[in-house]
Amino acid sequence: IFAGRKEGYFYTRLGNPTQAALEREIAFLEKGESALATSSGMAAITITILTAVKAGDNLVTSNMLYGGTHLLFKQTLPNLGITVRKVDPSDPQNVAKAIDKKTKLVFIETPANPTLKIFDIAVLARVAHQRGVQLAVDNTFATPYFQRPLQLGADIVIHSATKYIGGHGDTVAGVIVGKKEFIKRARNEVNRDIGAVISPFNAWLLLRGLKTLPVRMERHSENAMKIAKYLSFHPKVNWVSYPGLRTHPQHELACRQMDGFGGMVSFEIKGGKKAGETLMNSVKLMTLAVSLGDVDTLLEHPATMTHSSYSLEELHEVGVTEGMVRLSVGLEDVNDLIDDLSQALKKI
Repeated sequence: IFAGRKEGYFYTRLGNPTQAALEREIAFLEKGESALATSSGMAAITITILTAVKAGDNLVTSNMLYGGTHLLFKQTLPNLGITVRKVDPSDPQNVAKAIDKKTKLVFIETPANPTLKIFDIAVLARVAHQRGVQLAVDNTFATPYFQRPLQLGADIVIHSATKYIGGHGDTVAGVIVGKKEFIKRARNEVNRDIGAVISPFNAWLLLRGLKTLPVRMERHSENAMKIAKYLSFHPKVNWVSYPGLRTHPQHELACRQMDGFGGMVSFEIKGGKKAGETLMNSVKLMTLAVSLGDVDTLLEHPATMTHSSYSLEELHEVGVTEGMVRLSVGLEDVNDLIDDLSQALKKI
């Protein structure tokens, strides 16, 4: 077993039966060949990058990313000799123009955090593959219940399993799904040395979460749609971003590549940062927190919380305003959630 001539377990850093059970489940749900569970979503992203890209190479990515991913791409990867090129993937030609002979990976989030912008996975996969490059998709917001990027042409899928896969706000973990050979290298080369290992207990918590994933995602999505519609007509709200709304710029694309629209809603309050602070400090049922995908409803201020690693210029470029609020809609009674928002908005 130790020499690799026979399958088995000898040291948890390289795998254990509970972790393997989780990996089989996630790979099945994402319609992938194999999976690797990791200690966090950021670990999953880092391991993916270091497996696909070496010093002297580059990757092409979206200019709209989770703040932690943005910081990894802005600071850590350049220190390792990896160049990161950021573009707006809404126009696939932006991605095509950024790819050269040293490009090894295209990386996107869709829906994007926190703007909920939708990118065309199938088209971007064709653009990447025509140039011999792999496409990786962070599928955290949609989950495999609502979106399966591998079936649309992507090569690698990443999850912060802390969020919807776990679903209860009680574990931190990540998952990578892809071809067997890629996952083997990620496990036996990169993570062997980095040691970003998920514990057997956390793997069990995720297996527990998967049992209710369909029921939870349906309720998240149903509640989010009702709240998005409520906010759309509120006089103190400038705009609402939710893929399920017909007013969303990529609504038709979301209908094509997603089976549901998820539980994330972003909106801008009139009055900017001060109004946003008032709202977040006035809610009673909702919780001010930076995570998402929990059974409880969470809200946060991207510009000063999850995306504080962006400069003011970068925030302006990607449309993250001082008045933007990101809402992770939970499983509570939706009327209670709307009542909570209503009383908080009255204080602005």
